[in-house]
Amino acid sequence: MTEHSGGWSFLTSHARVLLAIAREGDLRLQAIAATCHITERTTQGIVTDLEQAGYLSRERNGRRTHYTLHPDRTLRHPTEAHLSVRGLLELLTPPSSEH
Repeated sequence: MTEHSGGWSFLTSHARVLLAIAREGDLRLQAIAATCHITERTTQGIVTDLEQAGYLSRERNGRRTHYTLHPDRTLRHPTEAHLSVRGLLELLTPPSSEH
């Protein structure tokens, strides 16, 4: 058993998918799944959940899908409902080197 298998973690798969999309909005489901270490089927379900909850929208562009995040949405759990997705993304994504 590896250090990461079978236990718990601080971030859910939903948070990991959201972060992967925040880092690059044009990733294919396969790449998101690989980044998050989950199956494509699970990734597809999570993207659907996030879209239905208003955290992102999808737009087809030929064979590709572009994802747009809605960072002003608040987190779902009542304990964190006063916090926005933007705050989570700022906390968990490295600052851009662009100025």
